Amino acid sequence: MSEAAAGTQPTFLSVGTGDGQRQIAVCQRAAGKGSKDISFVWLSGYRSDMSGAKALELDALAERLGLGCIRFDYSGHGQSGGKFTDGTISRWLEEALDVIEHTKPTRIVLVGSSMGGWIALRVIQELRKRKEAPAIAGLLLIAPAPDFTVDLIEPNLSDVERRSLAERGYFEEPSDYSPEPNIFTRALIEDGRANRVLTGIIETGCPVHILQGMQDADVPFAHSLKLVEHLPADDVVLTLVRDGDHRLSRPQDLERMLAAAETLATHNIA
Repeated sequence: MSEAAAGTQPTFLSVGTGDGQRQIAVCQRAAGKGSKDISFVWLSGYRSDMSGAKALELDALAERLGLGCIRFDYSGHGQSGGKFTDGTISRWLEEALDVIEHTKPTRIVLVGSSMGGWIALRVIQELRKRKEAPAIAGLLLIAPAPDFTVDLIEPNLSDVERRSLAERGYFEEPSDYSPEPNIFTRALIEDGRANRVLTGIIETGCPVHILQGMQDADVPFAHSLKLVEHLPADDVVLTLVRDGDHRLSRPQDLERMLAAAETLATHNIA
């Protein structure tokens, strides 16, 4: 991966007003000449940030291809300000939209990992409402988790977790990726219902590639199959990785991600 990307110092963008104002860390690689101004936009997963292996590999690919790459940390993540427990899909969506508006890419390929896949789909829905917005050239989703609070968390809550949500406003569960537990707040779950996307036809207007591990313990591969059913109007490729887990960060997984990202971007340059 690019050492330059790993050592890049972010700039900070102020998002929100009053008590809701927070500083969002942003790293932008400008698109080179001959790229038709295409930029990747990286959207991280829950409790992940822009310094992870997939994000840095995507930036390195952009550097090799002369494309742009925009990475940022949601509030409460990585180098951004704000409290993680204040986070909701609406809040992180607002930050993604403000970052895109601030960096002003002309054409974008959205790359969303896990929860970032949900936010990517919401970004497209919101950008399609705007008169002035970058063109969506492609969408790459890695173990996407749209509607995960509604479909994957709420139906499986234990009595203890429901009681914790009611009494404390959150519940905790052990994380496979960190010594610190995952925290899911009542605000996140309630806001998730307002941001559902698997309720009808999703029109992205661009080619879509989904990478999904079949050994994913966090997002069952059936969830990606469900997502495909909601994308009947798009050119969709679904790659099921038989021995792949949720992170899809092994060398062979990263190669698949980079190949898909390059195809989506260079298809638009040719």
